[in-house]
This record gives sequence, structure tokens and C-alpha cells, in this order.
Amino acid sequence: MTTKPPMAKKVAHTMELFGDVRVDNYYWLRDDTRSSPEVLSYLQQENAYTQSLMSTTKKFEDEVYAEIRGRIKEDDVSAPVRRGPYYYYSRTLKGKEYVQHCRRLLPNADAPPSVHDTMPTGPDAPQEHIILDENLKAQSHDYYRIGAFKVSPNNKLVAYAEDTKGDEIYTVYVIDAETGASVDKPLVAVTAYLQWAGDGNLVYITMDEILRPHKAWLHKLGTEQSSDTCLYHEKDDTFSLDLQGSESKKFLFVASESKNTRFNFYLDVSNPEDGLKVVTPRVDGIDTFVSHRGDHFFIQRRSDEFFNSELVACPLHDTSATTLLLPHRESVKIQDIQLFNDHLVVYEREKGLPNVTIYGLPDVGEPLKSLQGGHTVDFIDPIYSVQSSESQFNSSILRFYYSSMKTPPSVYDYDMKTGISVLKKIETVLGGFNASNYVTERKWANAPDGTQIPLSIVYHKDLVKLDGSDPLLLYGYGSYEACIDPSFKASLLSLLDRGFIYVIAHIRGGGEMGRQWYENGKLLKKKNTFSDFIACAEYLIENKYCSKEKLCIDGRSAGGLLIGAVLNMRPDLFKAAVAGVPFVDVLTTMLDPTIPLTTSEWEEWGDPRKEEFYFYMKSYSPVDNVKEQNYPDILVTAGLNDPRVLYSEPAKFVAKLRDLKTDDNLLLFKCELGAGHFSKSGRFEKLQEDAFIYAFIMKALNMIPDLGSEQK
Repeated sequence: MTTKPPMAKKVAHTMELFGDVRVDNYYWLRDDTRSSPEVLSYLQQENAYTQSLMSTTKKFEDEVYAEIRGRIKEDDVSAPVRRGPYYYYSRTLKGKEYVQHCRRLLPNADAPPSVHDTMPTGPDAPQEHIILDENLKAQSHDYYRIGAFKVSPNNKLVAYAEDTKGDEIYTVYVIDAETGASVDKPLVAVTAYLQWAGDGNLVYITMDEILRPHKAWLHKLGTEQSSDTCLYHEKDDTFSLDLQGSESKKFLFVASESKNTRFNFYLDVSNPEDGLKVVTPRVDGIDTFVSHRGDHFFIQRRSDEFFNSELVACPLHDTSATTLLLPHRESVKIQDIQLFNDHLVVYEREKGLPNVTIYGLPDVGEPLKSLQGGHTVDFIDPIYSVQSSESQFNSSILRFYYSSMKTPPSVYDYDMKTGISVLKKIETVLGGFNASNYVTERKWANAPDGTQIPLSIVYHKDLVKLDGSDPLLLYGYGSYEACIDPSFKASLLSLLDRGFIYVIAHIRGGGEMGRQWYENGKLLKKKNTFSDFIACAEYLIENKYCSKEKLCIDGRSAGGLLIGAVLNMRPDLFKAAVAGVPFVDVLTTMLDPTIPLTTSEWEEWGDPRKEEFYFYMKSYSPVDNVKEQNYPDILVTAGLNDPRVLYSEPAKFVAKLRDLKTDDNLLLFKCELGAGHFSKSGRFEKLQEDAFIYAFIMKALNMIPDLGSEQK
């Protein structure tokens, strides 16, 4: 057994800026080739140490894994999507890690869509056709992910983007949808931004050497990639490109965006050789998203003044002549819009929850004016998550995804004319799951500056005492305006059914409470994110949801930065912490523009080449603030091929903690040597990671039962 933790050697690397000297003893752990024998050997030693210390709980971990996997209906199909004369869907098979992409003909393609439509599957039904089986493709790879799967407008071809390393650099293949035969040479070294422009052309985006999406290309099938037309090159390294298709299927939109500015071009798919034309110009601080219906572009527009966005429309031929459709509201944020021929669906946020509001539109060709009298879709849970889904533009049927912390992922079709909604699919949860056993709540914690921070809480009503003795897992993210809405995660039942309370802290830096929630948790206000999280932890202790001795915390990526920061600030407050692929070497990374994401992230964290930002970022950067003090039990994970958070950041954090911390608590580092930012790619492999994390948490809490030969 490897019981002695690996101690990384120290090689002083001195960095000086603004008269401030920092010494990084573990800078040598960064190897961009990911092939240094010394670095790989150290990572392998850390993995061996982790495996050794967790070997006593391996039996329990396997039991939890079997339990999590046992809840899954392994052979299943997704809710079919109607496109042209076909239903498209994905199928999972018993024991298989990946999906099959399938389709079958509609029995009556001329019938108008209805919320009551179901895909026939019996012996007399049109036959299922498997377009692509990811299980076959993944056989020769440790990692396999399809980032885009796009069917041509005439339904004859499929273009898909494939990543076999986890580094998010894709190869695009074009195949015949019926025979699976290759019909074009692969497009190499591209992103997963991919759209058809008619039946014979593809538009795609490539990245520069720092993995910034910077060029949009038009590819004509049957020609060499080297002769593709560059539609746009974004030279400003704080901007990245995005590619979307309109719901009407008439236009593609290429956008260039930074963290606070976004402008758009359109491409007419009937004449792609005409190239891009401007819809919204580049204006610093103005952020626009564009869609299309009839003879108008619809533009969601955000600025410093209209921070929660307004909605305007303009004629296709005169993009400067805008009509206000929905005004800006201080308490309601326009998150997204979805257009139909006769309806507009607005995804909004109010009081920390998503809403879906539907407006009727005048006939195409009639003038557009301010929208009135929208109706809102009602949801059953007090806290929930709702997301848009592909719907048919020419129908009146809205499809959306719904879930809550106790309602499994559900797909609904909603008739916007009648208000009738039909559940098309709800994820099957095996193993005796009963939603009525669980309670979900929304509570509010007081931040140090008086701001009320929303918390989403779930627990099993018969298994908690709510007297401070219950174990609790608190999750947080709090960056990039991301909304971590309360949704269902079946693997969490393995904690809830053991008496855990699970809580999401909707801290500033996220977008749950609108744009200003984000603005007040970034740049020189970033520390609000951390103090909000600490305030949430203290609220849960004060209100008898748990005690310090039972409080565990979890965060990934930018949420891993959160975990690293609060561990340095208040290590006494937590019993155990999980930091997944954590962004912990903030200052050093943000000073290095050769690292992927750095340049585009200066508007999120600040540019430390400026003195004010340098010292502010240094004051919270986890690697720079590890000190001689007691820390709780900690598990840190990384992915060797991760392009978003270099594996060396968590590696350095762990090495420095090992050197300085003054306790004997667990400190484990697990680096996946064949994966990237999103860990392993198979659906069961991902569950194994959940089981490992839960086993670590239960070990830290001394809750592992005696399984025969096991140690407690």
C-alpha cells in the first residue's frame, strides 16, 4: 500500500510584477506537450496514492456504483424529434456506454403536427434505421464524444463532429444518412460549431493556437478543405466566434463575442456564396443575439443601461430601423427567445427562477408592434429548471425540457394555441424511486453586504432530522453568468437515501437573479462569490440543516476556484471538499496569454497586467493563498488533456497544500490521463466518478458501513 503521500520536488520559479515577487516551486509541473516522463510519473504517483487510500472503501464505492447504475433504464430511446418526413431520436442499449443515432419515417408526413403525435414502433410501423452507432466508433478510443450531429435540409446527409481525446479539437465527417458511406473528405482541426448552408455546403469554425474560435469557413462538399472560403476572421484575441442557425432555417448567424460585447453577421443559406452581411455592428458594451421570422430579424439586445435585455425587431433590408417589442425590465431578465411562424416564446428569469412566456405574432408581412398579453406556462414544483428544445418552426407546438430536484428530466410538447401540454418522455428511474418521498425548498441566506442569496434544497422527508446532525453537501459555481438551476440528478439519490441534504448556493457571479447578479460577482467584485458561499454555509448551520462537522462542499472548474478560495478563507467551516478540474492558479494563468482561454477571460476575472487587478486577483487566487493552517479532507480532480483548466493548476495546488498544511486530513489528487475537462466520455464511466466522489465524502464523514472485510 502506498500510504506516504507523494511530495513534489521544489524548483523555485520567480515571477515579479509591480514590485511584487512570487515564487512558484511547482511551475515545473506544467508541460504543454503532456509527455514529460517526470511530470507523468508524479501524476501516476498521486493516482496510486489516491487509489491506495481509497482501497479500504472500494467495496463500498462499487456498491454505490451498482446502486447508481441500477437506477438507469439502460435500453431506452429519447423523445423523437420530427424533421421533415422523419422522426429522429437516439437509442441507448443495455451495457453500452454510447448512443445510437436513429430515425424512422413518419407514417403520414403530410398530417399537421399535434401534441398527441406518437412515433409508431410496432411490427407494422416504418422500420428503424440506425444512422450512426457511437459504440462502434468508440471501440478503438479511450475517449469518444460527438459534439455536433447535423442532418442536411433534404435529410440525405449527416455531418458530425468527433473528439477522440477530450481536447475539444474535432474532426467533421459527412456520411450518407441511409448507407453510412463517407461522402466527403473529413474536415480536420475544427470546433463543434457546425451548420448546413443548403444541402451542399457546410459552415464551420476553427481555432487559433490558444484554442480561441477565430475563423468562420464555408465548405463546398466535394472540394478540398484547403480551398474553403474564410467568411470572417476575428483578429481581436478577447473575442471568440459563435455559430447558430435560425429556427426558420433561412439564415445562419455568425457572432463574435467577448464577455460584454457581441455582434452578428447573417448568411443567407439560399445564397451562401454571397458571404456574411452585418445584422448588428460591433459597439463596445452592446450584446446582441439574432433570430429570424418572415421579413424581420428579431434582436435580443443588452447594454449597461438595459442590463436585463430588451427585444427589438428590424426589417431584413434595413437593420437600423428597429421596433421595440419587449422593453427592458429591472426585475425580469430576458434569457433567450424562440421563434415560430405565429408565436414568440420568451425564456425569462424572475426572482431566481426561469419563466416561459408566449406571445402571438401578427401574420408575416403585417407590421410588428409592442407585444402585449403574453401567457405564461405553469410549472408544478416550487423550484425547477426549464430549457428550450428543438421545435418545428411552422407548428404551434413548443417543446421544452423540465426537471426539478425531485422530478426526473421530462420532455413536454405544449400547444401554444390551446394551452394543452403533453408529457412526451420522463426519464425512468428504477430502484423504487418515488418523488413524493423528497422535499424541495427555496431559502435565502444573508450575504455580508445584506444581499439575499437564494438556496435550493432537497432531502428525503423521512430520513432527515433537521436538528443540525444531518450530513449535507453544498454545491456552488458562481461565474460566467451561468444559471445552476435546480434539476434532477439520479446519482444524488445515493446520498439523499442515506440521509444527506443536498443544497445549491446560487451565488453572485452566476446569472440566476439577472445580469447584475453576474456583474456583482466578477472582476473587482469577484470576492462576493466566495463570501456569498460562506454566508450560505453559515445560514445552513445556523438553521440546523447541518453542523460544521457534517458540511461538505463541491464545485467544478470555475466552481473549483470557489472551493479553493473558501478553503483558504474558512477551512474551519467545512468537513470535506471536492474540487473538480479547479481553476486555482488564477494569477499565473491570467498573466500568460499563450494559455487557452486567457485572453478571452480578461473581461471575466480582470487583466492582471494592470496593477489594480494584479493585487486583487492575487488576494484570492487559491494557489497564491495556501498557508500553514489546518484544512479539511480534500479531493481534487484533473484531466490531462483538459484545454480549459490546465492539469498543472490542480497539481500545483495539491503540491503546495501537501507542503504547507498542518493537519493529517485526507488530501487526494486524481488525474484522468485519458480525458479532458468533462472527465470520461462513457455514460457509465461518468457514474463511476460520482460513486468515487460519494465514497470519498462518506469516508470523510466516517459513514462507510462495515461491509464484511472493510475497515470503517
